[in-house]
Amino acid sequence: MPADTGADTQSSAGPSSDDAIGKIVASSNYWPADEDLGFLQTHEARGLRLQLEYLKADAIMRRQRIASTIVVFGSTRIGERQDAERQVEESKRRLAVAPDNSDFKRAHIAAQRLLAKSKYYDVARDLGRTVGLAGVNHERGHTVIMTGGGPGIMEAANRGSTDVGALSIGLNITLPHEQSPNRYVTPSLCIQFRYFAMRKLHFALRAKALVVFPGGFGTMDELFEILQLLQTRKMPPIPVVLVGEEYWRKAFDADFLVEEGVIDAEDRGLYWFAETAESIWSGILGWHEKRGTLLVDPSDDSP
Repeated sequence: MPADTGADTQSSAGPSSDDAIGKIVASSNYWPADEDLGFLQTHEARGLRLQLEYLKADAIMRRQRIASTIVVFGSTRIGERQDAERQVEESKRRLAVAPDNSDFKRAHIAAQRLLAKSKYYDVARDLGRTVGLAGVNHERGHTVIMTGGGPGIMEAANRGSTDVGALSIGLNITLPHEQSPNRYVTPSLCIQFRYFAMRKLHFALRAKALVVFPGGFGTMDELFEILQLLQTRKMPPIPVVLVGEEYWRKAFDADFLVEEGVIDAEDRGLYWFAETAESIWSGILGWHEKRGTLLVDPSDDSP
C-alpha cells in the first residue's frame, strides 16, 4: 500500500482550474484586509475602527490648520424665537381643544419655557461671530467654534461663525434616529463619529474653553465629562462657562454636592456663569491672560 503523504489531491471529477480560482478570489477571506468592509465591521475589528475614528478626525483638522477650539454645548431644542413662538401657538391650540389633557398642559408649559430660553440662541450666534472674527493665528492656525453639529444651540454657534465667513467644526454622531448636521458647519469640517468615546476625545483635545448653554442629558454628559477631567487633572486647565445662571443653579446644584461632602468646595471654581456673548468671550480671554496662557500655544505642536 502506498504511503499517505498527507497532500491534498484533486480527483479528475473536481472543479476546473478556472472555477477553483474564481471561488478563491470571490471569497472575502482572500481580499486585502483594508478593502474588506465586512471584516472592518466585525467585533474583532472594533479596536481598529476606534483608531480610524481618531486618525481621520485628527488628519482633517491638521489639514485645515485647526490649532484650538472653543467648544459649545447646548440643547437641540432651543431654537430661534420665531420658531419657539410657533411652538407655543401650536401647543395652545391643542390645549384649547382638550383643556383637561395633562400631556397637552405639560407640552404647553414646556413650549413656553423653551420660548423664554430662545434668547440663548441669539447669545450662541453672537458668540460664534465673536470667535469667528477673533479666531485666526497666522503662525499656528485657526481658533474656531466646535459643536456637536446638530440643531438648536449648536446650529446657532456654527451659524454665527458662518455669518462672518469663518470656519467652524461640527462633530456629528450616528444615532438610531439619525441626526442630520446643521447647514452652518463648514462642509470640510463636519465629521461623523460612530463612537461617543472618540467624539469626546476630539472635543477635549484642542479645547481652549468650554461654553455650556442650557441643555439635557447629552449636554450634561459632555459638561460633567470635562469637569471630571479637570477635577482629576487628566487634561490641562481650561475655562468652563455655564450660560444661564438661573437654569444651571437649578439643574446642577454644586453647593448641595459640597454640603454632602461628595465634591470639594474648590471644585466650584472649575466654572463660572455668564449671560452674554461679550461676557463669555471677555471672561475666556481674561482667564488665559491671568494664567499667561494663549488660545493658540506656540509651544504646542499637536495640531
